Amino acid sequence: MSRKRVLQIVGVFALLVGLVWIGQGTGYFPYPRESFMIDEMPWAYRGAALAFIGVVILWISRRM
Repeated sequence: MSRKRVLQIVGVFALLVGLVWIGQGTGYFPYPRESFMIDEMPWAYRGAALAFIGVVILWISRRM
């Protein structure tokens, strides 16, 4: 597998996980109900950082 493809997979995964963390941290995605992340803003901030990193990785992979 090429380095570009690996970066694309990692970037998409980081972006999607970051978006889920944002949703759980803000309470817009309360699944699973017993999750410790629901309505906890630090997780929303971490999710935003991870989503940003994912976008940067995707941008880097597009320039390869």
